[in-house]
Amino acid sequence: MARKFFVGGNWKCNGTIEEVKKIVTMLNEAEVPSKDVVEVVVSPPFVFLPLVKSLQRPDFQLAAQNCWVRKGGAFTGEISAEMLVNLGIPWVILGHSERRSLLNESNEFVGDKVAYALSLGLKVIACIGETLQQRESGSTMAVVAAQTKAIADKASNWASVVLAYEPVWAIGTGKVATPDQAQEVHLELRKWLHDNVGAEVAATTRIIYGGSVNGANCKELAAQPDIDGFLVGGASLKREFIDIIKSLTVKKSQL
Repeated sequence: MARKFFVGGNWKCNGTIEEVKKIVTMLNEAEVPSKDVVEVVVSPPFVFLPLVKSLQRPDFQLAAQNCWVRKGGAFTGEISAEMLVNLGIPWVILGHSERRSLLNESNEFVGDKVAYALSLGLKVIACIGETLQQRESGSTMAVVAAQTKAIADKASNWASVVLAYEPVWAIGTGKVATPDQAQEVHLELRKWLHDNVGAEVAATTRIIYGGSVNGANCKELAAQPDIDGFLVGGASLKREFIDIIKSLTVKKSQL
């Protein structure tokens, strides 16, 4: 069974009400392949989630950019998974490298977050990836395997997980992993899932790529057999996000 192509748009900490309305209008007017062949999820900042939900086309879904590790309560400034469920937000991004590095979220903390979100019925885009120093020292696979293991140790519902491989050195830098570099890690991750979680999970889990994906490089990346889509940063705020959604056509031509 072919894995359905997945494109996520992470808006990060960007936008005003006016800008958000413009982006949503642009996406609503876009002609893109049907949701039967591509799953599109956009992730605005928390404060804009209800606005985007009220305006966005029905074939696109929404993700929050983070949620708290357990039930809500006396955690000032945090957003609980329960709140996302209550708002009708189906997806959440967890473990993004910006949170791992800037807020010191450990592998174990991310694993706990993923498990808790899944336990409440949320679907998770779980992010992993190595730094430039780690890549240059040859420890890429050890790093991403440890990050994935921390998730696998706590989470069981892999049908609700999309794994996003985002080499930290490629995020927002303009540097992109070559299609061969990205494919190599995606294939190794799939082998890791096969050996440590199970053959069915390895065959069906979508592993998407993130890190300076844009309209110019997306087709070459999408053509790789183990790249099942993208988590897009800056380009998700621009018209080229539509081109990235359409890049799945290179997959269809391979089927």
